Amino acid sequence: MQPWQFVCVADIQPGSPKSFRYNPSWIKNWQQAKEQILGISPELLLVCGDLTRDGSIHRYELEEMHAELSSLPFPVHLVPGNMDTGNKHTDRPGLHRGPDQCTDLELNVTSEQLQQFASVFGPLWWSFDYKGVRFSGFADVVVNSGLPEEAEFWRWAEEQAKRSKDVLYHVWIMHYPLFLDRPDEPSWDIERHYYEWYFSIDQPGRARLLDLFKATGADLVLSGHVHCHRVRYAEGIRFEIVPATSFAQWADRWPDGDPTLGFMLYTVSERGLEGSLIPLARTYDLPGYGPGGHPAPHARDYSLAWEKGGDPNEV
Repeated sequence: MQPWQFVCVADIQPGSPKSFRYNPSWIKNWQQAKEQILGISPELLLVCGDLTRDGSIHRYELEEMHAELSSLPFPVHLVPGNMDTGNKHTDRPGLHRGPDQCTDLELNVTSEQLQQFASVFGPLWWSFDYKGVRFSGFADVVVNSGLPEEAEFWRWAEEQAKRSKDVLYHVWIMHYPLFLDRPDEPSWDIERHYYEWYFSIDQPGRARLLDLFKATGADLVLSGHVHCHRVRYAEGIRFEIVPATSFAQWADRWPDGDPTLGFMLYTVSERGLEGSLIPLARTYDLPGYGPGGHPAPHARDYSLAWEKGGDPNEV
């Protein structure tokens, strides 16, 4: 096999100056990442979700990122993140967010949001073979949701498990990490361990996904969402959280969490899948405007938008 390379990025979240919130640092960071990726000239690019800051609210953010990625000179394969479609499902509220934040129940993913994403980017799950590697990706936010799309996903997953692995390697991409420390950890309680709940997949879907990865001969499972880099192994599979390009967070949760902003470069050869974290050559810290988190509708003040005359330096 002649060695070849692919790149994986996550949590780009560039946002838009037309929105109720915007931080130009994050789009500048993405532009820096794009420049470096173009310099590498990989054969394909994977994106582990959160292509947008508020694509679940603004369709135009999805469309702008679609145009951006379509302009690249190599194929791009991606899955949605919670900022693109809404959050993983919960049947009760968790952390008290205050009067200016949506409750977790209000943030649940919906069929409408999923179909909006699919109408811009295409199928919510997919699989293809390329030069000895099978690549598969899916909208993991449907897992444990009870939405009609979840049943469709599991039917598709069963078909993947029946396929023969006539490739050297199988790489899966998703947005949420399957687990934080080990596959058999409990489902985190949304009230007592909010961030652990927010950054992982609950049971029973987690166990079912692990069975899928084992049945399909997965070698590498890539995810994003956490905004730091970390690697764990389970059942002979490498589970890798890909660093963000936008901003870092939660790396102090683990002694080996790496908050470096950047992306992953993988070299495929008969020796294996060799990954390297490529730091951004330059990062930005520029003023922006608008609230963080998941703001309630009444907190979305579009008069702040630059294109409507807002001045971010006065916010």
